[in-house]
Amino acid sequence: MDIPPGARPVRGTLGLGRILLIWLAANLVVTTILTGTMFVPSVPFADAVLWAGVGTLAGTAILSLIAVMGARTGLSTMALSRASFGLRRSQLPSIANVVILMGWSWVQAMLAGLSVDYVVHDLTGFSQPALFAAASEAIVVGIALFGHRAIERVEPLLGLLTLAVMAFIFQQALTRHSPGEYLELTGIPGGELMGIDVFDIAFATAISWTVLSADLTRAARTQRAAAVGSSVGYATSTILAMVLGIVCVSFVLLEGGGARAFDPALILDAFGAPLAAVMFLSVMAANSMALYGMTLTLRHAFPHRRPLPFVPTALGLGAAAVAGSTWLALLERFTDFLSTIGSLFIPVFAVMIVDYYLVRRRTITPDILRTSGGRYWFRGGWHAGAVVSWALGAVCCGLLSFVWPSALGAMLPTVLVTAATYLLWCRATGVQEAPGTTSRHLADALDESPATA
Repeated sequence: MDIPPGARPVRGTLGLGRILLIWLAANLVVTTILTGTMFVPSVPFADAVLWAGVGTLAGTAILSLIAVMGARTGLSTMALSRASFGLRRSQLPSIANVVILMGWSWVQAMLAGLSVDYVVHDLTGFSQPALFAAASEAIVVGIALFGHRAIERVEPLLGLLTLAVMAFIFQQALTRHSPGEYLELTGIPGGELMGIDVFDIAFATAISWTVLSADLTRAARTQRAAAVGSSVGYATSTILAMVLGIVCVSFVLLEGGGARAFDPALILDAFGAPLAAVMFLSVMAANSMALYGMTLTLRHAFPHRRPLPFVPTALGLGAAAVAGSTWLALLERFTDFLSTIGSLFIPVFAVMIVDYYLVRRRTITPDILRTSGGRYWFRGGWHAGAVVSWALGAVCCGLLSFVWPSALGAMLPTVLVTAATYLLWCRATGVQEAPGTTSRHLADALDESPATA
């Protein structure tokens, strides 16, 4: 089999500590902090913290399972989707992935721009948030152009700096008001959100990062490093960031102010430059990963013989990210954006996990690297069972999110419906790995094959 340059699986070299630090930096991000501000006062302080934590841990399980697949094969997340969706129909989740990551880049760059604008306006009176948003994203493009090597070096540093400033903000908030005062904050009867809504939002946040899971952890030296590093790093950073948002908006309430969900100005006024620094540093960390993930996805999204070149692809996507970061009105639609992510990608990952762990029993062969033919070609390059299961799951999530709210929320029922549909389809059609197929890292499998030497 002739494997085009750039399409070969990656041999992991990073240990558990480095993977953990990369993921720790990943979601110490301003969007997650502001997501926490959405929960109070609709939900009591203690309930908001509890449901945010439970939703994050549930979503982290999905993220970790995909991370192990990346470390086991050396492939990126969307490249792995070819095993279940087919060599051609994997384009569907791949294109959706690029769109979603682009949206994340825009939102986060806008928030970085607002944080810089806050400081500059305070010092000079000059205000131009759209300009600062574009400039912030331009810095991200510069980091991402250096690929995974830059992420390995820059992300841990940005994460540690962000943690230090977050600790200062926690200290300020808990010094001014005791933990008991925060715990006494009760929810508003008939508020916009309930506990299960907090769970769904936290779960969807984890899913939005799962699109990058294998992209980053395929560089892990072992599956244990991938599983533990991604799960501990992601869960710790997300819970800290969401709780910081919950604490910040609760602090404003205790100070006699009014709560405004997902409004950076509200908490910037309360905590000033330190919080602005957290916002800016977190965006540098998160958006460089998002742009790297978009580039990997687009390079391998179409069945070209050779992947698209990395630098021109990154520059093109970077230009779109810089331009879109000036569209500040998108911030008003953030919750709809999260629901869209859930609708599109929860079914994708449910299909991928069932396919890898239950149907194929943790085995993916080098056929996944082909441009046509082989065991992942199915019929005409697509697997009808995966597409049907995905579509059914997306409809289920959309209905439960926007039309018929459920006491169980939208996310967990979507996982169960999609997973059950796909598993039954595969059992009925006999999709499975051939008897005697061995499970190996794809780089090892290719090296042992004379045709690819």
